[in-house]
Amino acid sequence: MLKTWVARAGAALAAILAVASVAAAQTKTSVGVLRLTSSGPIFIAMDKGYFRDEGLDVELKFFTAATQPPIAVTSGDVDFAVTGLTAAFYNLAAKGGVKIIGAQSRDEAGFPLIAYMVTNASWDKGFRSLKDFAGKSVATTTAGSTFHYSLGLLADKYGFDVNTVTLRQLQGLPAVQAAFKGGQVDAALLPVSSARAVEAEGAGKILGWVGDETPWQVGALFTSPRTIAERRPLVEAFIRAYKKAAADYHAAFNKKDASGALVKGEGYDALMAILSKWMQQKPELIAIGLPYIDPQGRLLVGDIHNQVAFWQRTGLVDKGLNAKDVVDLSFIEGHFDAPR
Repeated sequence: MLKTWVARAGAALAAILAVASVAAAQTKTSVGVLRLTSSGPIFIAMDKGYFRDEGLDVELKFFTAATQPPIAVTSGDVDFAVTGLTAAFYNLAAKGGVKIIGAQSRDEAGFPLIAYMVTNASWDKGFRSLKDFAGKSVATTTAGSTFHYSLGLLADKYGFDVNTVTLRQLQGLPAVQAAFKGGQVDAALLPVSSARAVEAEGAGKILGWVGDETPWQVGALFTSPRTIAERRPLVEAFIRAYKKAAADYHAAFNKKDASGALVKGEGYDALMAILSKWMQQKPELIAIGLPYIDPQGRLLVGDIHNQVAFWQRTGLVDKGLNAKDVVDLSFIEGHFDAPR
């Protein structure tokens, strides 16, 4: 009996030491995220153990605005981050603070995420087409936001001058929605959940969707040039885990049937539970706006260059920034439309 007890105790101790050894070997790192569906691959990699399998002990740090994670990466508060690309992001890139290493979400045809909306009063006055934005007032969060760029793409497509559009900068989406419903502006760009609700209330009309009109690279995975230079194995490990999770996300949430309608894919319910946990939202609300995420984390590189050029034309980004310096394409193969 004594020998059996000693043997069992020894085995238990060995198991504890083995676990401790593995834990000690884990490389600590951190990633900045927002509680959005576009952060889905990060949440999936956490819960499915993909980071752990790569020897990473990852801490998630949550932010509430797209401008915050790039600042956190620049300051060293986090090693990695995912968020939407804004003029402020590119200004940090111009100072050597951040560099894109992979894709996050993108606006894609067939994935209704951001709606172009017109108020009832403006509709009655003849504002009934996406070509009619010139000379109108549009509620937005800030100049330099993803909404601002979406409007710029629309202007390029339909041949109107984006500078003739009056941007009412209201800082937050609740204020944007309130101004729209109150008829203080002619139009607004609203996320799908808000847009559907506003239209259902009869407070405005949806003219179209950004992804259907002008697909673009909305968000990215990024780190600092210093991390790339000094901790490349860490970046490579993080990317491997991220790609596995992006593939899972894509298989579950980006599947379409023969008619082009979105349907539930492999692992939908299990992954939806993960998103619901981290986003602290009900699945039925999350399901309204699931963005397109490339299964391999590949970027629309040509659009990154277009974004830089647009912000430089509007005077919001330093003209000395070279778009090639914003991205490091060496970690993921097969990026799209990379200028030579």
